[in-house]
Amino acid sequence: MKNRRWSLARQLLALQVAGVGALVAVGAGLAYADASRATDDHARDEVVTVAHTIADTPTILAALSTSDPSAQLQPFAERVRADTGVDFITIMNPDGIRFTHPNPAEIGRRFLGNTAEARAGRTFTETYAGTLGPSMRAVVPVSGAGGQVVALVAVGITVKAISAELKERLIPLVAVAAAVLVVGMAGSFLISTRLRKQTRGLAPAELSSVFAYYEATLRAVREGLVLVGADGRVVLCNDGARELLGLTRDPVGTPVAELGLPPALAETFRAGEPRTDEIHVTDTRVLVVSTAPVQRDRGTVVTLRDHTDLQLLTGELQTTRGLAEALRSQAHEAANRLHTVVSLVEMGRASEAVEFATAELEIAQRLTDRVVGAVSEPVLAALLLGKAAEASERGVELVLTEDTALDDLDVEPRDLVTILGNLIDNAIDAAVENAAAAKPVVTVTARDHGGTLLLRVADSGRGVPEQRRGDVFDRGWTTKPQDGPVGHGLGLALVGQAVRRYGGTIDIGGEGGAVFTVRLPVRQGAAR
Repeated sequence: MKNRRWSLARQLLALQVAGVGALVAVGAGLAYADASRATDDHARDEVVTVAHTIADTPTILAALSTSDPSAQLQPFAERVRADTGVDFITIMNPDGIRFTHPNPAEIGRRFLGNTAEARAGRTFTETYAGTLGPSMRAVVPVSGAGGQVVALVAVGITVKAISAELKERLIPLVAVAAAVLVVGMAGSFLISTRLRKQTRGLAPAELSSVFAYYEATLRAVREGLVLVGADGRVVLCNDGARELLGLTRDPVGTPVAELGLPPALAETFRAGEPRTDEIHVTDTRVLVVSTAPVQRDRGTVVTLRDHTDLQLLTGELQTTRGLAEALRSQAHEAANRLHTVVSLVEMGRASEAVEFATAELEIAQRLTDRVVGAVSEPVLAALLLGKAAEASERGVELVLTEDTALDDLDVEPRDLVTILGNLIDNAIDAAVENAAAAKPVVTVTARDHGGTLLLRVADSGRGVPEQRRGDVFDRGWTTKPQDGPVGHGLGLALVGQAVRRYGGTIDIGGEGGAVFTVRLPVRQGAAR
């Protein structure tokens, strides 16, 4: 069977038990030392107090003046000993000959212990092994009328008695230490159990490997991943998300509101409900955003995918389709005109057929010459011709102003198609919607104005209400019905994105209809 390493929870439990045990042992040792010192101090204070009290009693001096001091002092000492609970009281002369002793047989014999300091008039204490065994004792001098030392009083408590008192103190100490140890181990077990659930029983090395794989995965995926906490702050952001959002520093710990994101995107980050494949436009990218709330209201998981290239391809495809549709429309119109010419010839009206064909060719050639002569960029010229044909088919007149003139400019053709194509599409739609009130006309201006590319598109529609003009370039703003997850409301957002990328401006004006004016500082260096 494979020998599996201890899990992090088990290792932590062992460390905690060892730590709690060590702390309890050290605490118990210190408490024992303190109790032992306190017991010794108490015994020392007690024997000194009793000894001084006896030495100050007049009975001592009165008994010393008799021929047999022991006759009075022995009963007196035993009564005091019984009342105070000390183990012995020995009254002796300065030479150490006992007048009293708990064992009467020891009376008259020499005191076992040091008396030099007491004979010199000083009180002292010591632990000494006498006739009753080792004891804590105090020796106090008894002074006569002239101040000389006439007797000595020794009071002692045996070490055995002191140990018994210490043992009584240790019982609650041991109980408290045991209770602390049990509580500490129980707490460690509970913490270990919870940690085992959180770490799924993995060992530290396994957790380290999982974390390394997790880090590698987050860095490897191109999609963005952002975790937003319940407080609205970023908990995690991988490299892909930082690149997609244009963040220059690690945003972990930063509120979403302070990341500089578009309001709609920031609101999606904080959404409490799941959202799937929402399209959001930033200054540089088109993002597909999905969110999923974390269980127990812990925050939101946000995934980001770059939709920019796909959107550009889609735009180019739509432009190609538009051109193809324009060619189809022109082919359809050409077929109608050709049928008309053939019919006139068959009717014998050749001169009228020639006049009709020549007039139609002049109109078409005039528009083509006007566009090609004014616009040197072939993609933009093709766009304008295609939009003119599309507008004509929908009953809208597309007018290219006389001052339109564009040479080679430092602007990506696809960006010109994005900006001008979407503006013209919206203008045609607006003109068609208002056809009952005004002749459908779309006017286009494109020229170099002192190092600034000026693009202006005006229509005969109803215009944009002044209070709504600030919302026009937000993703999703539209007056058209939605037809899918991308739907309408994206074209003007892409226009705004392209203009911001070049550091340009876009204004909305007009009274009878909408007038969109774009200015791009292309001569100062465009974003390629």
